[in-house]
Amino acid sequence: MLSRRSVLLASLAAGVAMSNRAHARAAQPATPVNFDVPLHACDCHTHIHGDPEKFPFFAGRVYTPELASPEEMAALHNALHMERVVIVTPSVYGTDNSSTLFGMKARGANARGVAVIDDKTPESALDTMHQDGFRGVRLNLATGGVNDPNVGRPRFTAAVERMKARGWHVQLYTTLPMISAIKELVLASPVPAVFDHFGGPEASLGLEQPGFADLIELVKSGKAYVKISGAYRSSKLAPDYQDMVPYARALITANADRVVWGTDWPHPDSSRVEGRKATDVAPLYQIDDGRLLNQLPVWAPDANLRKKILVDNPARLYGF
Repeated sequence: MLSRRSVLLASLAAGVAMSNRAHARAAQPATPVNFDVPLHACDCHTHIHGDPEKFPFFAGRVYTPELASPEEMAALHNALHMERVVIVTPSVYGTDNSSTLFGMKARGANARGVAVIDDKTPESALDTMHQDGFRGVRLNLATGGVNDPNVGRPRFTAAVERMKARGWHVQLYTTLPMISAIKELVLASPVPAVFDHFGGPEASLGLEQPGFADLIELVKSGKAYVKISGAYRSSKLAPDYQDMVPYARALITANADRVVWGTDWPHPDSSRVEGRKATDVAPLYQIDDGRLLNQLPVWAPDANLRKKILVDNPARLYGF
């Protein structure tokens, strides 16, 4: 018998097929999942790029993505056997979280959100966000090219100060040098830090590269989570990114209770390309998320570990 989740995701996925697929830009899995995905599994890192007529992009953005709809996301998760999702506001919207909320509402109780705010965001807005299912704020330092600890440290401190009363986490998309620069702040933080995309290592530099040991220490301490997501952002060895295996295993070994998994769908390209203006549409990366998910048993051969990463840890962190 089909579960309610399966029926819901299948019906949303059918909406993609009924729409004009010629205009669907976001990648869909080409490779079937080759292991048993546990019940209540969660994709902890996605974005929604809504119709810009309804959800206009931020004027100060550094790139313009192709669109990615809740229906396309439902098709993705139907293929990957993912019941739950965390939708993260990307930098292209500034502090406008409405496109993220749009995606969350499409998934109902199985969705959580991570917002982008600034010092003008009132506490009343955060209260409403909490009711809507937001459970953290994101500091996207990497896309904006923020590498100065004198900028990163006070931004992290300010975010922690606002989050501590409501128990939200502070998510960071940044680099290993920045992680080293804020390590002591993370260790002293009353709320968890969550680092995107393996913490931002360069795969070819190896586990001994500066900063990775600090990330391991933070994960081991329990003060930080890390998303083993976006392997293609650290590695050039497509399609399986084999040079990321040691990083995933090192993080899982450090503390399997502080590792979560995500697709990074719809795989926006925020890189600086010569001749491409911020207002030019940057094509989404075409990543096979089925093939990437099949790397998880390589990174975590034990089914109990995979359940922690896909189910237990997201449930704790996001309040499912």
